[in-house]
Amino acid sequence: MSRQQAQDNRDDSLRQDQGERLLLLQKGKRGILNVIFGRTMIVVVMLAAQIALLVSLFSSLSELMPYYYVIMLVLYGGLILHLVNKTSEPSSKITWILLVVLAPPLGVALYLFVELDIGHRVLYRRLNEVMRDTAAFLPERMPEPEGMAEAAPELQGLARYAWEHGGYPVYANTAVEYLSSGEESLEAMLRDLEQAREFIFLEFFIIDEGDMWGRVLKVLEEKVKQGVEVRVMYDGTCALFRLPYRYPRLLEGLGIKCKMFSPIRPMISTHYNNRDHRKILVIDGRVAYTGGVNLADEYINRIVRFGHWKDMSVRLEGEAARSFTLMFLQMWNVDEGGDDYSRFLDVPAAPRGADAPGWVLPYGDSPLDNERVGEMIYMDILNRAQRYVHIMTPYLILDSEMLSALGFAAKRGVEVCVILPHIPDKKYAFALAKTHYRELLQAGVRIFEYTPGFVHAKTFVSDDCKAVAGTINLDYRSFYLHFECAAYLRDMPAVGQMEADFQRTLERCQEVRLEDLKNIRLTTRVAGWLLKVFAPVM
Repeated sequence: MSRQQAQDNRDDSLRQDQGERLLLLQKGKRGILNVIFGRTMIVVVMLAAQIALLVSLFSSLSELMPYYYVIMLVLYGGLILHLVNKTSEPSSKITWILLVVLAPPLGVALYLFVELDIGHRVLYRRLNEVMRDTAAFLPERMPEPEGMAEAAPELQGLARYAWEHGGYPVYANTAVEYLSSGEESLEAMLRDLEQAREFIFLEFFIIDEGDMWGRVLKVLEEKVKQGVEVRVMYDGTCALFRLPYRYPRLLEGLGIKCKMFSPIRPMISTHYNNRDHRKILVIDGRVAYTGGVNLADEYINRIVRFGHWKDMSVRLEGEAARSFTLMFLQMWNVDEGGDDYSRFLDVPAAPRGADAPGWVLPYGDSPLDNERVGEMIYMDILNRAQRYVHIMTPYLILDSEMLSALGFAAKRGVEVCVILPHIPDKKYAFALAKTHYRELLQAGVRIFEYTPGFVHAKTFVSDDCKAVAGTINLDYRSFYLHFECAAYLRDMPAVGQMEADFQRTLERCQEVRLEDLKNIRLTTRVAGWLLKVFAPVM
């Protein structure tokens, strides 16, 4: 039997096995009529009505301009002074000042709305409560794995930073495997899911029905029958275009605990801007995955959206899986309490991780604590690099600090190479990325575009000894607005695997040079210039 025939038979078998169960779940699949007449449209209409009411209110006030002109002038001046003196990213200040000056009083109203943190404060309070509840399961002092201080002294400072700004320790005794595609990631995940005995946690930004999620769901359903506890969490934006709003109830009917993070409701709130962009899979507290791969068919090239989809994951087996268990439990319990944390955190160590070389630092990043952990760890790599920093990222929408760090590393002789998509998933992001090309190229940064399609991998590799793999893009949303996670790797074979994958990917890229910039379309240039002003708040 040929490989293609075997694949076709497997697909037919999979569809037969799913049977009525998938038919039930797919009844809610979001067709155009479901979108128009369903809950999504109700939410959109109610949100639009609230926005229209606010605009109407401020428009009516503008008719009274002769009476409150002086008051508004004082308010604008005071607000601009506040922005200038506020501790925040300079680009963000410029954006808000322009909005206040060019679109009063709407700009003032928007800024006050964001500053009042409507909905944001509630989420912050709940997350802090969960962090306090789980603090009892962290060591009293920052752990220092044996031999780390001598072999990697600079890691101590980074470890202290991650510990003090999130409670994330460095681990030894963890085997890490780099998976260089969504297809490879899926097969590894399925093998580990089959071995689950106690619990399975899945937290993904995107879940969508199809072959990938269907294969995972089939295993999850079998595991539930075997007595394994299964929890699934995905971001609430999936309910707009990918899954029906009632999907968690459908999964609960299969015995799977499921919830959406921050579901979109017909009420204006700033916390809708803070999405759960993380990708975490934990099995029995001993094996964990993170990376760029979501549970949808484009990530395994089962469907083609933007050419070939290049992605990655890392598989961790050993002590470091514990931090990903903790991250999942913290997010799961943001809207509920009383979980039995010890059941999931006090688990035996994985035998394979024992005596594995190197160190792993898993970490998360929250938009609620004003600490940009993801960006700071990237900058630490750039600032300490001696020979090279090789980066893969789908987006390049940089603040001034990251732009300076990339340029300065190149200017002091470090080879800084960035692989970006050649076929974008979002045209506005593509236009914004190109606004940085000239400054980076002039500083000596080398830029490559992946000609077969779209790069969704998020990796940093440096000097054959350190790397980061996770969910954190080089853009404002990842650095400032999203919940993210990643793993910092030091002195382990997976670092070499990541660099080898970078070099293989590089062979399929075209380099962008200064003389190529004149070929960028005028519409793309204009769009980038205009959008760059508002990039910090997009």
